[in-house]
Amino acid sequence: MNKFSLNKNTKIWLNYAAGAIISALLLYGIYVQVDKQLHSIDKIVLQDTGSTFFLCLCIVLMPLNLALEARKWHILAGSAQPISYRGAFTSYLAGLAISIVTPNRIGEYPGRILYLKRKNTFRLISVSVLGMVAQLFTLFLFGLMGLIYLNVNFHEHGERFMLILCSFVSIMMAILYWKLEVWLPLLGRFKWTRRYNIYAQLLKRFSRKQLFNILFISAMRFVVFTAQYLLLLWWMNVDIPLAAGFCFSGLFFWLMAIIPTIALTELGARGEVSLYLFHHFSTNTIGILAATMGLWLLNLIIPSVIGSLLLLRMRLLR
Repeated sequence: MNKFSLNKNTKIWLNYAAGAIISALLLYGIYVQVDKQLHSIDKIVLQDTGSTFFLCLCIVLMPLNLALEARKWHILAGSAQPISYRGAFTSYLAGLAISIVTPNRIGEYPGRILYLKRKNTFRLISVSVLGMVAQLFTLFLFGLMGLIYLNVNFHEHGERFMLILCSFVSIMMAILYWKLEVWLPLLGRFKWTRRYNIYAQLLKRFSRKQLFNILFISAMRFVVFTAQYLLLLWWMNVDIPLAAGFCFSGLFFWLMAIIPTIALTELGARGEVSLYLFHHFSTNTIGILAATMGLWLLNLIIPSVIGSLLLLRMRLLR
């Protein structure tokens, strides 16, 4: 009996120690990167900004952005195991913290799963795939819209090829997302994927209405992201029309999704892409970079800090 208690207590302390180490490493990485980026733009003159209404509205939209993604994860994870909205929200924040040190933030969903009970790992992986497909499908659709606008209004080398490629991938994404009954049976044809076929069948539980809701939430989250970006651009006196700003923001997020980066070093890539796109409308380089960094801080760094603290409670040993 004493031996059991000792083992249990040891696991508790090891869990706390592991959580503390992971949290400390992530927080330190975030601090180093933010400090580096702040020094790189220390010449920005913030007193030349526009109405603070734009900034306040952008900040107000941040919780809505987080709440939408948490709701989508609540629907997805809830099909694999019982989970509360609060549990889904904390799991999402923890995954966001872990994703910050992975290329293109691919560690986000594994991080969410790691934070939850491990007994349903493969079930959660299967629904995570559906969530990632919905997110990518949304990005490609809005990226396609941006590429169409770019090709119609500006004629630059290589843009037509990008439009064709994006259109093809968007069609494939649509088939992958809406025609589960077509590609899921393919898993049973290969010996090395046959063992996962039972978990893939879990995706068939999602009705057309649920698939639409997941996709709708992904689209709404993208709209919120775009609204935040435009508000920050306007706050920094970057003169860009609403329709053009929406299309080019869609193109910006699409490019960031396909360009290989690590979250902690992606701000440089974000800056280069934003300057390439928005120079069509404004020469306010400082304003474009500042708005891009503001979006990065609000929607990635601040939630990641919260998620890093939540990892203190993560139980690696069960």
